[in-house]
Amino acid sequence: MSGAAMVELDRATALRLLSSAVVGRIVFTQNALPAIRPVNHLVDEDLIIIRSHAAAALMSSVDRVVAYEADHFDPGSHAASWSVVATGILRAVTDPAAIVRYERLLRPWVAKTMDQILQIEPRLITGFSLNGADADG
Repeated sequence: MSGAAMVELDRATALRLLSSAVVGRIVFTQNALPAIRPVNHLVDEDLIIIRSHAAAALMSSVDRVVAYEADHFDPGSHAASWSVVATGILRAVTDPAAIVRYERLLRPWVAKTMDQILQIEPRLITGFSLNGADADG
């Protein structure tokens, strides 16, 4: 049985690939159980920025550890296939200038008012590519 080789990504490559993803999934704790939500994001330097709303279950995880995962898989060739997981503390962005900037750069993709800007500063980033792909997603 043959398959693609799995190659570990360095931090810089993982962040670059993560920034190319259209959507990712945030993993957080809800009522002491794991919860996952799809969200769009942007990568700004080493920060992962997402938007949410004040009543979201995710807001209970501010100042707690979360994980963020995004990937791209080419089911035919695997030539552009990769996956990245970033783990860190979820924080509310409170700087007014940063809020205005992120509201301009990151448009919500759901029809709901997303009035909260959140950031993850990854402390741990793991990722892999198949066949050593260094894809642009």
